[in-house]
Amino acid sequence: MRRTRSFGRLLDSPWPRSGAAVLAGALPVLAFPAPALWWFAYVALVPWIALARTAPTGRRAALDGWCGGLGFMVAVHHWLLPSLHVFIFLIAALLGALWAPWGLLVRRFLGATPSPAGASAALLVLPSAWLAVELVRSWQGLGGPWGMLGSTQWQVGPALRLASVGGVWLLSFLVVAVNVALAVLIWVPTSRVPAVASLVATAAATSAAYAWAPRADVDGRARIAVVQPGVYHGPEQRFAREETLTRHLAGRDVDLIVWGESSVGHDLGDRPDLARQIAALSRRTGAEILVNVDARRSDRPGIYKSSVLIGPDGPTGDRYDKMRLVPFGEYIPARALLGWATSVGKAAGEDRHRGTEQVVMDAGRLRVGPLVCFETAFPDMGRHLTEDGADILLGQSATSSFQHSWAPEQHASLAALRAAETGRPMVHATLTGVSAVYGPDGERVGPRLGTGASAARVYDVPLAHGVTPYVRHGDWPVDGALLVLAVLGVTEGVRTLRPRRTRPEPLVPRARTARESPARPVR
Repeated sequence: MRRTRSFGRLLDSPWPRSGAAVLAGALPVLAFPAPALWWFAYVALVPWIALARTAPTGRRAALDGWCGGLGFMVAVHHWLLPSLHVFIFLIAALLGALWAPWGLLVRRFLGATPSPAGASAALLVLPSAWLAVELVRSWQGLGGPWGMLGSTQWQVGPALRLASVGGVWLLSFLVVAVNVALAVLIWVPTSRVPAVASLVATAAATSAAYAWAPRADVDGRARIAVVQPGVYHGPEQRFAREETLTRHLAGRDVDLIVWGESSVGHDLGDRPDLARQIAALSRRTGAEILVNVDARRSDRPGIYKSSVLIGPDGPTGDRYDKMRLVPFGEYIPARALLGWATSVGKAAGEDRHRGTEQVVMDAGRLRVGPLVCFETAFPDMGRHLTEDGADILLGQSATSSFQHSWAPEQHASLAALRAAETGRPMVHATLTGVSAVYGPDGERVGPRLGTGASAARVYDVPLAHGVTPYVRHGDWPVDGALLVLAVLGVTEGVRTLRPRRTRPEPLVPRARTARESPARPVR
């Protein structure tokens, strides 16, 4: 009991409380790869909620939300420390402020002794507010949707089925809803009935969606080869290794060969000899080859990252220029103001140029939709490629700068979600691992290529062409969350503007005693 009281007094101090909020916000990182404790996501927010609900003031609750957001962003992106150094803490502090309103809402609905109605509202409002935070930070200029809470469920079969209904957004909503319900069960005894009812309703709705969601009907197969050269310093050595590995695919009856991001370090217009060498590989293997060129273009100014399809006669003309670039890694936002980031880390010395539209390529009998690195984190990009007729999604990536961190595992896991959302298989091909292939239901196909592998592997990839509810209806969980918040805003506004009832002043002043205290009524 004394220890509990001492801990409580410690949390009354501003700095220790802020430190506790940072640690509480960092806890969900254990649910992401590499630890991949997916089940932990359903309890990871409970300490953070407990802290915010006990805040003495609304301002302190908002600060608890902010500090927790800072901890969350640093933990999920900690592998960027070698590249951005101290700059990552500045970015995390700016983005962490998005959770300040969330902390305020936690106290508003769960603080003190909330009514059953307030606790019931929290089960809807708090997950909606979390989704709003994920929506804002998913903007490419703010770092994109890396580390969305729903993405922790990438290896859970039932969760992947739900992703086909509402995307990763629906998974995030459900994970937060379960955390809120558990917090109510633990700390709000008077509202345990609505909390249990919410958990039962969530389980019922989840089961119904699982049973109702159409399964991916496999209607074909494709043999896709992934070429992962491993760690090589310099484009020439890397290209030579890719060429050697690709030669070994001759006679394997493959339909398409995929190289990773930045697999070719020279523009093929400037180096026709490289184009001829890749075309010769295409003739030798009997398959077209999707490479990725990271170089200054010969036909227009600037550096581009481009997926280029090459057949037996050379480039086919199908080309996709990466549209969504990594902030600071491939360009510096507001370079005139933030250009100093290049002096404290490995920020981009020159901005890459971005493409203008997504492209579906015709690769023999397959229609393929390429995504480059960071773009595999965006649910909408895979959905649009599927709507445009892609049979298969192809992610080309390079995480060699973060080889011994959690980044390669996190990145590869995103392909499972994009596959489940769209009902299309996805190939995640990298230079140095982790490379993996996922079927149209999000389940992994064949063994993956880890960060220590240098190999070419052929995968028998199942194909499906049904339309998932997520592709058909889009980001409807986000629309629903914004509607909930809009209704909340209107309700709170009406309550604020409604005139308060005041008691009428008595016509005759109350009698007072000699000691100036109100006289007791005569009985």
